[in-house]
Amino acid sequence: MLLKNVSRRSFLTTVTGGIAAATAAAVPFGNIYRYIDNKNGDSLKLGVFDVDATPPVSSLLTYDPMINSSELGLRARGVVITGAGLPIVLCAVDWIGISNESQDVFKQAIAEAAATASDRVAVHTVHQHDAPICDFTAERLLKEKNLPIGCFDGTFARVLIKRLQKSIANSLLKLQDVTHIGLGKAPVFQVASNRRVDTINGKMGVMRGSSCSDPRLRNMSEGVVDPDVSLLSFWNKNIPLAVLSFYATHPQSYYRTGIANPDFPGIARYLRQLEVPDALHVHFNGAGGNIAAGKYNDGSRETRFILAKRLADGMKRAWENTQRYSVNSGNVTWSVTPVLLPSNPKTADIEKEMATKDGIYLANNLGRLGWYKRTLQRKAIGFACLGINDARIFFMPGELFVEYQLAAKAKAPDRFVAMAAYGDYGPFYIGTRNAYREGGYEILSSPVTENAEGVIMRAIDELFNRN
Repeated sequence: MLLKNVSRRSFLTTVTGGIAAATAAAVPFGNIYRYIDNKNGDSLKLGVFDVDATPPVSSLLTYDPMINSSELGLRARGVVITGAGLPIVLCAVDWIGISNESQDVFKQAIAEAAATASDRVAVHTVHQHDAPICDFTAERLLKEKNLPIGCFDGTFARVLIKRLQKSIANSLLKLQDVTHIGLGKAPVFQVASNRRVDTINGKMGVMRGSSCSDPRLRNMSEGVVDPDVSLLSFWNKNIPLAVLSFYATHPQSYYRTGIANPDFPGIARYLRQLEVPDALHVHFNGAGGNIAAGKYNDGSRETRFILAKRLADGMKRAWENTQRYSVNSGNVTWSVTPVLLPSNPKTADIEKEMATKDGIYLANNLGRLGWYKRTLQRKAIGFACLGINDARIFFMPGELFVEYQLAAKAKAPDRFVAMAAYGDYGPFYIGTRNAYREGGYEILSSPVTENAEGVIMRAIDELFNRN
């Protein structure tokens, strides 16, 4: 059956009344669901939201107690697209990760505020390390074993959820017409470099991390990267309403400072916001699981702003390269396919060790354990794709390797294709089949198996075919 459109008036009534009457209805295509608009004349509109995601001083960030926040602080911001079936919500948060049950709760709460279905919501993080981590599954597992919940204390996360609900509901009262979209891209110079360049006889040697002081590793090539930052912008005639940027790299210049900050992508976003003040700037981290700034970053304090300016320069050139196209609600699609990634049974060993380990171990491992337990319950993760005209934007989980992003782009080289990873953070690192044979830090930390590659590529194919 066709999914009925929810009029602007009805979903505003739903939000202001505090009742989410909208339900998930979809047309099944195998294991993929595509929402279909009744085309009853609703125009395409956009709402924007932007809230403070900085926890209070003395909170626990992922790795350290928080002693202060930077001038920029942390943000949770995004857009609500209405008029093409139930509303679509895209949200990016300046946190290290939002995993497992936390993804469920964030999406459901946002869906309630936007009067939509939870699988019409994408919640991603930019993955800064001087920032919180959120995983209600990990919080519950620690409580069940009477262990300190540490950085998984979800008190502030629940505050942020309420802030998001209020801001999103308010955005629906200020919707603006979308007459055009803009598509642009440009290379970013001397920021991204592959972490896995030191291979010996097909096996990984030393990882080149987010910062690197080893001249041997820094003198190696960039390796496999996606050099481009991609921009999707929404316009009301000649007025830009929002700019969504997508760039694949770990976002760390230096961290473990105890000062909550958005690192160099947040600074770059801020610089672009100053230059194009009419539009809300929302940044998504691409498939950067094996990408970092290590070749160009010695870890010095001064380098943070250098990296930020380089990324902002790429964003500016992508903005200047932007081509605008007229758009209407009939040109917008949203497709979701549920994916159950193959899990590594060794992940279960984390539960045996959690009582004797410190906070850093728990921060890096409890999400993986929670995700593993969810896979045993057959709880899938939704991979999603937004189609606008000929553009396709993928919303994916975990710390995907960049090869997946490049493969998606290669499937449609004549079209605009972008990718956001770091959705559900539970699967952690997701490498390629070849990477699992090479080994290395990411693979030893990965709760999925080499068979994930085939599953992911089939899902990308399905999403391409249904949009």
